[in-house]
Amino acid sequence: MRRYFEDFKIGETWESRPVELTEDDIIRYARENDPQPMHTDPEAAAAGRFGGVIASGWQIAALSMRLFVEAGGYGKTPMVGMGIDELRWRRPVRPGDRLKVTREVVSTELHKTRPEYGVVRTKVTVSNQEDETVMTLISLGQVPTRPAE
Repeated sequence: MRRYFEDFKIGETWESRPVELTEDDIIRYARENDPQPMHTDPEAAAAGRFGGVIASGWQIAALSMRLFVEAGGYGKTPMVGMGIDELRWRRPVRPGDRLKVTREVVSTELHKTRPEYGVVRTKVTVSNQEDETVMTLISLGQVPTRPAE
């Protein structure tokens, strides 16, 4: 279903399916995108601050986007990302953690210079199997307004 700016309501939420991250998932992502020992080297990570391998925060941010798209929050609407505010990594994500993403519309406003678009702000919360928050951010998306009939 295609959705337009006018269809998004403050307080509307979506929740993703849970996804479990394995050590292999974490290491594979980190080797390509964030090759620090705490993400790529189990032996070095075990001796480090976190006592074992942890996921890159960037992996969790990317995963949150994938899970949101899969959950169908925007439907078939072409949404263009405009940015991220207040990105915070709250807790480490370890192998075996099962993550889910919740998004809530927190504001909507017409684009200031392009009235054929609106801006939808969503609060993104990623939590683990213990319902502990591991990451939060505010996402800004540009969504087309309903065309005149």
